[in-house]
Amino acid sequence: MASYIGRRKFLATLGGAVAAWPLAAQAQQSPVLPLIGILSALSSVTAARNIDAFRAGLRDLGYVEGRNLKVELRFADGVNERLPDLAAELVALKPTVIIAGGPQAALAVHDVTHTIPIVTNSSENPVVLGLAASLARPGGNVTGFWFDDEGLTGKRFEVLKEAVPGTTRVGIVLNPNDASDNNVLKSLPAVTRALGLTVRVLEVRTQSEFESAFMTATREDLQGLQISLAPIFFSHRAMLTTMAANARLLAVYGMREFAMVGGLMSYGASFADIYRRLAGFADQIIKGTGPADLPIQRPVKFELVINLKTAKALGLTISESLLLRTDEVIE
Repeated sequence: MASYIGRRKFLATLGGAVAAWPLAAQAQQSPVLPLIGILSALSSVTAARNIDAFRAGLRDLGYVEGRNLKVELRFADGVNERLPDLAAELVALKPTVIIAGGPQAALAVHDVTHTIPIVTNSSENPVVLGLAASLARPGGNVTGFWFDDEGLTGKRFEVLKEAVPGTTRVGIVLNPNDASDNNVLKSLPAVTRALGLTVRVLEVRTQSEFESAFMTATREDLQGLQISLAPIFFSHRAMLTTMAANARLLAVYGMREFAMVGGLMSYGASFADIYRRLAGFADQIIKGTGPADLPIQRPVKFELVINLKTAKALGLTISESLLLRTDEVIE
């Protein structure tokens, strides 16, 4: 009797072990995949080019979504007030790293976590924003790119002068409450001397001041405008480009997205290139490098975009020499 009971216990134990083998094998075959969270202040449509570039960068590094990597995306659709809740959603998923598109997105994520690595592309200095100790050694959980606009102010005016020969009186629309715009202000005297320009500074702090700025530009017969990259302008880019067209003002912008919604021309960092390179940051973090030890980088590729449809509507003929140097022509 004892031997019979012993055999039953043995068979039951053996049966349980056999039943567990497929589960154990399945667990070994299904490791937890690294998760990348992406938070964008834009809509999914507007951000599509950048997200595609990021995914292309991942593929170049050997990542295949669903096989060795997972990606979760959240879009604020241009409403920055949504960013804190979306950031909290992503952090709750406990991702390996979060890609935060823009300074507002980076700040929103950083308010929720100081431990999950954050990789951002910021128009504002991450050190000034309190996200990093220094560019060379960020020291915290934030790294990525900083595309400082200060050095490109002169280049944009230069392109505008080439598009409209004889230009001498121009305006620049900026937000004096924005740290990056304050740096642009400091650089203006040197820029204007080098290009032989008289520049009228048009300060705008709120959307309600847009109309006044354009009225001043028209009243003072300015020959062209440059619109800064401060968040208030990017968030209302469609409105600004429409106002510029209605006022018959030739305007240059700092991002391709302005030209895509009717702006005359833009010159600035290539965000597709930045996002492709952000994939390299994510790869290093997935492989164990901490963001504290990854220096914040600067853009290396810039792009000139011209909207020929807008140029024709304004009665402007773009020279062949300028078109040959244009990276993208919108017709």
